[in-house]
This record gives sequence, structure tokens and C-alpha cells, in this order.
Amino acid sequence: MTPEALLREAVARHQAGDLEGAAARYERLLAVRPDDANALNLLGLVFRQRGDLPRALGLIRRAVALQPAAPVFLATLGGTLAEAGQLAAAVEALRAALAIRPNDPTSLRNLGQALCGLGRSGEALAPLRRAVALAPAAGEAHLALAHACREAGKTAAAAAAARAALLLPNLAPQLAEQARFLLAALGEGAAPDRAPATYVRDLFDQYAPRFERDLEDKLAYRTPAALADLLAEAGLAADGSRQVLDLGCGTGLSGRALAPFAHRLEGVDLSPRMLAEAARQGCYAALHEADLLAFLPRHPGQFDLIAAADVLNYLGELRPALAGMATALRPGGYLAFSVESGAGDTYALGPGLRYRHDLPALRALLAALDLRILAERSLVLRQELGQPVAGAAFVLRVA
Repeated sequence: MTPEALLREAVARHQAGDLEGAAARYERLLAVRPDDANALNLLGLVFRQRGDLPRALGLIRRAVALQPAAPVFLATLGGTLAEAGQLAAAVEALRAALAIRPNDPTSLRNLGQALCGLGRSGEALAPLRRAVALAPAAGEAHLALAHACREAGKTAAAAAAARAALLLPNLAPQLAEQARFLLAALGEGAAPDRAPATYVRDLFDQYAPRFERDLEDKLAYRTPAALADLLAEAGLAADGSRQVLDLGCGTGLSGRALAPFAHRLEGVDLSPRMLAEAARQGCYAALHEADLLAFLPRHPGQFDLIAAADVLNYLGELRPALAGMATALRPGGYLAFSVESGAGDTYALGPGLRYRHDLPALRALLAALDLRILAERSLVLRQELGQPVAGAAFVLRVA
């Protein structure tokens, strides 16, 4: 088979979703023609789709080195750098691609989203508006623009972009759900009981590579440590004796704080990329990719301690989650969690796309579920747009 025919077959396998078959053929081609930039770039995409970003970047950089003026390779490099959390380098590569091919809507959208990730939402508006103009039927571009407008404080424009997405005739159901969720956060329409699972998964998949750095360095995030302190205040010894569940474990930041209490520590999260980061921590005996509302009822009476650090912020109606936690705890087990506070009603969806909870209403719900408060503390959960986010932490015990 000629190299050209091998490349065509590899591409066909790739387009059909056969990543293993495609990779094998790209590698066979590269064994014969190691400087085939197309094969290097496409094999890099396979590794990106598999989640192996370091290997993907190595291959794509080789393709760019061979053909530095090829916009498709620069665009692939920029998108992969963004996925790896290297946002400044991603912006540089995407701008280089757009200097050669200025009307590529995907590169424009990726550039806008990378700029938003860097906190430069105002600068992101121009490329995102251009992406929408070039691909007006692309729901992802409308939603990216809506989020950038919201982050830039342009709420009317954010709502207009979300409404425009909903008018698209073939908008994917999950994107429609996210658009309605954004509109509810902006005051248009009733807030759902919870954030869309696809929104939460996508948000944290994108955030995983820079999650801890941003939270701890930029946002002064200390909630896991505060929960661990509150557990000690409530009388729990950090003696490594308990079966512990870390709900919404993320990259394992909370797991490190909980590990001293655990004989066995398990984590649950919606985001596979967060779980991949958590696996590197070495403190979890098991990790589960699952929705907590589905996971908890399947594990009755299994845990001595369940912790949820900044997880309930993505749920409005808390009764199902709290009842599920109580079910998954053994008699006399402990529950520790944080919430954002300040809602005038039982709960409210804030402009930051997280829920705030009314503390008196929450205490009444805890009493109704026979969850006894052992300790409670007001705290600042993080900084957001330079302002403190008020919250509260609780430690409770089941009957």
C-alpha cells in the first residue's frame, strides 16, 4: 500500500471513530515517511482524543516545525494547548493560525474561549462575534459568546446570544439546556432544580489542567482545608479509620484534606478529566465517573464520612442529594459540606452560574432529614471578580 493510500485509509478510520485503527495506520505511515506533517498532526489529534495531551502536543509541534505556515497545524496546536491548560501559548498559536486563515470560525471560537480562561473576557468578544458571524448555525459559538459577554459584565448581550442559540433549528438538546440555564442565571426564566450535567462536565473537563493553580493561587480557595478543620472541631479524629467518600472530588484537592480521616477513600465526579488528575494524587482507593444523585442510592450504608466541598453549589433543590448522602452513610456516620449563602428564597441561581442557599431554610431541611448539626461556620469560599463569595460549612451526623 502506498503512503498516500495508507493516509487515506487512516483518515477514513479516524472519521469513523476507530481511533485504534487510525493510530496504527498513521504510525505505519510515519515509520516509512517520518516527516509526513499531515500524519503527525492527525496522530496528535488521536492522542488528544484519547486524553494523552503531552504526546499529542509533541506530535503536533513536530508537524508545525515541518510546516510553520500551515494554519491547520497551528490551529490544532492552539486547540490542544488550550485543552492542556496552557492558555497563553494557545492564544499565541491561534493568533498565528488566524493571521494566515482569518476566517476560520473554530479557531476564532477557541481563541475567544482561551482569552476568557485567562480572564480577558472583554478581549474575547471580537473573535467570538466574528465566529458567530462566520458560522451563524453553530450553537457552540453563540454559547461561547454568551458566556464571554456575561463574564465581561454585558448581561443584555449575553442574554441576546443565548436567545439566538435557542432560535437555531437544529440546536443539540444539551446546548439548548445550557442556553436556558444561562438565561435563568441572568434573570430570564425560572431556575431549574440543578445545573445541567453536561454543563458541569464540560466546565470541569476544560478546567481540569489548571484547576488547582487557579483556585489556590488566583481565587484564594481554602474550602477543603476549612471542612477538615471543622471535622476536627466536631470531634472526628484524623486517625485513618473511616470509609470516606469525596463527592465532586475534582482533581483531588479535597481528597488530600480528607485523607487523614480515611482508611479507604473513594471519589466521585462527573468530569473524566478531573478524575484523571485525581488518580495521580495516589490517595484514592477508587474513583467513579458518575452523577452523585445516581451514585448515592446505589451504595446504602457504605460510608462513615461523606464530604462535598463546593459541590452543592451546582444543585438548587438539595433534598435529593442530602437524602442520598444520609442513605449512603452508616448509622452514626458524618456528613461535611459547603454551600454558597445569601439567597432570599430557599435557593437562587446567581449570575456566576452557581446556586446560593438560604441558611435558615437549609437548617430546617437538615432537621427534617434527621441530620444533626455538630458544627457550622461562615466562611469566604473563594474570590470572584475581585469580590469574596460568602458561604457556610457544616458537619452533621445521621441518627
